[in-house]
Amino acid sequence: MRKVTMRSKNEVTVTEAIDRFLRKGVARNLSDKTLDTYRKRLRPFQGFLNDDTVSVSSITKDTVADYTLHLKETGNRNDITTTSFLRDLRVFLYFCMDEGSLQRFKIKLPKVDKPIKETYLDEELKSLLKKPNIKTCDFTEYKIWVLTNYLMATGNRISSALDVKIEDLDFTNALIQVNKTKNRKAQILPMSATLATVLQEYLIYRKGEAGDYLFCNSYGDKGEIRTYQEMLASYNKARGVAKTSAHLYRHTFAKKWILNGGDIFRLQKILGHSDLTMVREYVNMFGNEISLDFNRFNPLDNMGGSHAKDRIKM
Repeated sequence: MRKVTMRSKNEVTVTEAIDRFLRKGVARNLSDKTLDTYRKRLRPFQGFLNDDTVSVSSITKDTVADYTLHLKETGNRNDITTTSFLRDLRVFLYFCMDEGSLQRFKIKLPKVDKPIKETYLDEELKSLLKKPNIKTCDFTEYKIWVLTNYLMATGNRISSALDVKIEDLDFTNALIQVNKTKNRKAQILPMSATLATVLQEYLIYRKGEAGDYLFCNSYGDKGEIRTYQEMLASYNKARGVAKTSAHLYRHTFAKKWILNGGDIFRLQKILGHSDLTMVREYVNMFGNEISLDFNRFNPLDNMGGSHAKDRIKM
């Protein structure tokens, strides 16, 4: 069982440390969403300790091990969710170590089997990317068709897509400026020729000023993520596609990029990841399909020599 002790007068409680951790996060300009995730994922740890006066200094490897078992046995969480909670706890505890309120020790996360990320199939994409009849469809259907093209062509998160303004589109140089990303770093993305054609036509119908959002709400203001997710779900179902997630376009973009022979370094930059960790996961997840046309890309098979077909005489 976990061993925790009450704090002395000069020691920091876990509750106080979490509050300081979150305030430092605000100072580091972490997004509201990230801070809210930390709050939600650290709350069960506070409940596990079951005492607001528990000192940070009393936390040990055994405490983390006991908490890991607690997460597995309660809350109906799968292994991936459990690891996410532990990952954020590790960030917090390492913060405490850096602050000097906790003796340093290494925290290892449990290994989990990551399932293959779901993507849109080619048949589904053909249905979703089929242009509606402009003469008969309503503007919402047309707008979601344009958004579908945008997500498929950029790999953007829907939050990033909804933050793009008309002035962020550079048709002359075929570039898109994306100002809102998860790591809060602005990006300049290439604009594909097909997407440029779609967006140029869309702006004829959408109209608007340079400072207006590309995908707005009914009042011309910034579109809400939930509203657009619901519209996207209705659009997909109307076209016979049961999958309704906007984020699947991001996975599909990564998968298609890899299968089409795109290099992982540019994929990392396009998706806005700070390192190659997530990109390597994409490569591992789609490993079975990467074997397609293996001989065509394999260096040995591309050497051009026919000697490999010759029979060896003993």
